[in-house]
Formats: sequence, C-alpha cells, structure tokens
Amino acid sequence: MFAKAFRVKSNTAIKGSDRRKLRADVTTAFPTLGTDQVSELVPGKEELNIVKLYAYKGDAVTVYVSGGNPILFELEKNLYPTVYTLWSYPDLLPTFTTWPLVLEKLVGGADLMLPGLVMPPAGLPQVQKGDLCAISLVGNRAPVAIGVAAMSTAEMLTSGLKGRGFSVLHTYQDHLWRSGNKSAPPSIAPLALDSADLSEEKGSVQVDSTLQGDMRHMILEGEEENGEAHQACEEKSLSEAPEDTSTGGLNQDSTDSKTLQEQMDELLQQCFLHALKCRVKKADLPLLTSTFLGSHMFSCCPEGRQLDIKKSSYKKLSKFLQQMQQEQIIQVKELSKGVESIVAVDWKHPRITSFVIPEPSPTSQTIQEGSREQPYHPPDIKPLYCVPASMTLLFQESGHKKGSFLEGSEVRTIIINYAKKNDLVDADNKNLVKLDPILCDCILEKNEQHTVLKLPWDSLLTRCLEKLQPAYQVTFPGQEPIVKKGKICPIDITLAQRASNKKVTVVRNLEAYGLDPYSVAAILQQRCQASTTVTSAPGAKDSLQVQIQGNQVHHLGWLLLEEYQLPRKHIQGLEKAPKPGKKK
Repeated sequence: MFAKAFRVKSNTAIKGSDRRKLRADVTTAFPTLGTDQVSELVPGKEELNIVKLYAYKGDAVTVYVSGGNPILFELEKNLYPTVYTLWSYPDLLPTFTTWPLVLEKLVGGADLMLPGLVMPPAGLPQVQKGDLCAISLVGNRAPVAIGVAAMSTAEMLTSGLKGRGFSVLHTYQDHLWRSGNKSAPPSIAPLALDSADLSEEKGSVQVDSTLQGDMRHMILEGEEENGEAHQACEEKSLSEAPEDTSTGGLNQDSTDSKTLQEQMDELLQQCFLHALKCRVKKADLPLLTSTFLGSHMFSCCPEGRQLDIKKSSYKKLSKFLQQMQQEQIIQVKELSKGVESIVAVDWKHPRITSFVIPEPSPTSQTIQEGSREQPYHPPDIKPLYCVPASMTLLFQESGHKKGSFLEGSEVRTIIINYAKKNDLVDADNKNLVKLDPILCDCILEKNEQHTVLKLPWDSLLTRCLEKLQPAYQVTFPGQEPIVKKGKICPIDITLAQRASNKKVTVVRNLEAYGLDPYSVAAILQQRCQASTTVTSAPGAKDSLQVQIQGNQVHHLGWLLLEEYQLPRKHIQGLEKAPKPGKKK
C-alpha cells in the first residue's frame, strides 16, 4: 500500500475528544494491550497528529503520528499498527517468519507467498482468514511487515504451503516508514529458544548459496501465482528503491551515538549558518524571522533530511534565535506588535566565516517534500492566436483555416505578405496600407466600413491581433506541447477570513503549471509550520486548491518565484504578503 509515494491531504493536531476515541478504538482493536500500554501508545498530553493522505492507488488513509513517527493507520474503519509500534509491542499480533531475501520483494509491493514462510519447531501460529498478522525475519522477532491472512492456518497446511499467504499492507522501508525517523528494526531474540535451538537458529540465518538459490526459486514460484505483485516488483524503478537507512532522515552514520534531539540541534545550526552565509544579504534586512525560516533556512536543509524545530531542544524558532543573539551573531527586534524581525547580522562572526558550505548531492535540486521524485522545471508558456471564422478569408491564402493556431510573429508575416501580394501598400506613403474588401470585413467596425480607407502598419497589425481569438501553448520538459484556446489562468493567491476570525491563504490553478497541489501543501506545511488542506476548488471542474493557515503569501511567493522559477506575470496575489515592520 505504501510501496510508492503517497499524497498528504492534511496534517492537524488531534483534538481531546478524538484522542479519547482513538484510545477506545485501540483498546477494541487490540484487546491484548493493557490500560497502561494503551496510554503509552496514545499519550494523554504529548503531541499527536492526524495525517490524512491518499495512497498511490487512491486509498484514503488516516495516519496517527506521535513523536514524529507514524504509530497507527486507519483504512476503511480498520485500525492497523505500524512497524514502529510493533517494535515496542512485538507480541501484539500473531507473527509469521520469513527469510531476509523476501523482504526486498515485500518492500516493492509484493504479497507474502506461502513458499517463503519458515516453519518454526512449534508450528505456525493459528489464524483465520482475514486476521491481521505480523511478519518477521529469521533470527529477529521484530516485525518488518504487517498483512492480512489470505487463508486460515489449516488451509495453509492443507495447500502444502503453496499460494498467496498474506496481503501485505505496510513494511519496514516503505514510504510510511520513511515518514518517521527511519530507524532500523531493533534486535529482539526469538521466544523460547534454548542454547541448542539458538545455535540452530543462528545457523539458519547464515543461509548458504544453495539454500539461497532454493529460496529465490520458491519466492519467484510463489510470485508467479501473484502476477500483479510480481510485476510491480519487477517494474519498480531505481528512484522507487528503498532508501538506505544510513542516509534517510537524520544522518545516522557518524551520529549513531547522538540522540535525535542532538542531531536536530546540529541540523538547525547548520541551516542557520548556511542561510546567513549564502542567502541573506544586508539589503534583505529587516527580515521577518518566519520568512528567514521558511524561505532561507529550509532551503539550506540537505537533501534527504527534514528540519523540524519541534524535535530540537529549542522547540521554538524564537528561543533558538535568542540563543544566536546571545552569541552576537544576529540581532532580533520586535518591529511591530508580536512580529519579530532580524535587524542585524554580524557576517564577520567567526561562526559564519568558518562555516563550510556542504557540497550538494547530484540530486539536491530534486523536490523531496510531498514525495515528488522528479525535479520540477517550469513550463514554457507561449501566447498564440486562433483564427476565427470571421477572418478565414484573410488567412486562407497563406494555407491557414478556421481554428489554426499562430504565433504573433507569424500573424505579422502573413499580414505583411498579404498586403504586398495584393499591392495594398500606399505608393505615396509606405507607412500606410490600403484596405481591400477582405481587410475591411475582417478588422473594421461596421461604422468604419465606408470612412476608413487606409491604416498605418502598426494600427493594422494591432487590430488584426485583437480580432483573433486568444490561445496559448504550454510545453513541459520532455513532453509534447499542449495547445488550448483562451488565456492561461494565473496561479491565484487569495486571503480568506474564516468563522474563527483566523486568516487562511488559498492558492488555486497550480495544476496548469504542472504543480501537484498535494506536494505544494506538504512543503508549505513544513516551512510555515502551519496546517494545510487540499480541497476541490469552488466553481472549477477537476481542479484543487491548497489552503494554509495564516498569511503565508510570502512563503508561497518565494517557493513559486525563487525555487520553481515561475514568471511573476503568471502569479496574482503576491501583493497580499504581510509587510515587515518599519525601522524605528
């Protein structure tokens, strides 16, 4: 289900009533959990978010996130634990064991076939068809996947362990796992193993080449019975391959000994110094602190890592900037009530001068937020003109008919050639063109038919362009041009006032420029540290709009103009950005 990127619809903090309902649902769905364990899983006061998303096949999924990790997800009113939760409660579900070779197939979207199961000495767990089960690897009881049993244990044994055993919903290394801290499974020893069994178990993990060959044969044999899943695995591109856990999220290689909070503190300071050294200029001051974070610091975050102040020891941007001010790197002032700005920067400070800018990776220009796998390049937008029925006679000599699309330069050439070919250039004043019956019918108003006999070249061409129907051509990199009648709608940014008297920023028409509203919403949610939603645009068929809490026009403008490199003329509403406070 999460083998490919999903689209985030909204991310909001859970309400007290929803938190209580979730606890009740967890208790019902997993009766083996005690009251203390339920309270631990669904904490009473700690941050807990509800993320609504669409899986790549279109399934609507609700994910519950605690401490930055997805802990539960809900699909069709059924509640499921994630691998992060199962690592804390490994006995929550009946667990079946498979070989490490099989994991890659499961991550790619395949179901677990019965030939891949490992038969434990005590036999397979007893389950019924439709039961939720966990899947672990030989030698480690920590689950790496969850799935629904396709048949009962008795039917599995009767079939001779052939066929599809489990419909896999979620795995370690899939995109749902990637949305958390990307930690690896803990090492949990198998249950009830004496020394002899443990020795045998360890031996079984060291699968020799012959057994590995047999396992590959069994896996592929099973996948042939599940052609769709097998095909999905075979067609998986390199860009969809699971990330190596040493590079995902926060850096895990040289910082294994550091806590997540310490790593986030380091990342926060790195982005802060990088932004001051490379992006902020003296002319930018005073600079709103929110703008500094959203438009500068986030842009300096290394690829594959996510800057989240709430996971740092500072918790809030203001507290972090106060620390930087105490170190005399910057000066922060409240230029207007409740709004802080950076008013001075000491660019000669040793921490800035000694900061070494990290080298970008080859794919650092790829848009990572919202799970976009391809770099965004703005389309080439070219205005065109469409020949209407009323002007067909004027253009038919040049081989064009009603509905033909022309560029402005082509129209100009056609009109000039028509005038010269029909000897319409005034002999006494070559800046004037005599109007023949066809030109009169095409470009003159009815009251001008008998009074206007000649026109200057510029007036003739202007009138001709005005009589043509507007059209445009959009060309995305690597794709065929798309030609449409009318004028392309600009990206529209508006501010709205909600019943709670809070402002929200609404942006429409992103799709016309090749932008995924869900990806834009995910980026803005992180940069603005505000909730976002994606809904149908009123009065527009098959069009979506992104809504962000608060006035986020400045962040949106930076994203569209500076990062996506869209021309300003195709964006309306940028003037609605909040004005920074004036200097005292």
